[in-house]
Amino acid sequence: MTNAALEKRLAAIETAIAQLQQQLASDPQPNWLQQIAGSFKDEPAFDEILTYGQAIRQGDESLLNDLGEQ
Repeated sequence: MTNAALEKRLAAIETAIAQLQQQLASDPQPNWLQQIAGSFKDEPAFDEILTYGQAIRQGDESLLNDLGEQ
């Protein structure tokens, strides 16, 4: 490998390192989960969905049958 090729690769590595350091120094992105946590609070439809999910996990399909009749 020639000196020119090595210098070119080294310059690319230095640029990449500088970009990574800049990303680390900037403010971290907010956690998407924390942003939406609580957004369904006091939402009756969400409470109903949780009830259906619990019924499915427990093998109680009677709630699902009731849903189909509506």
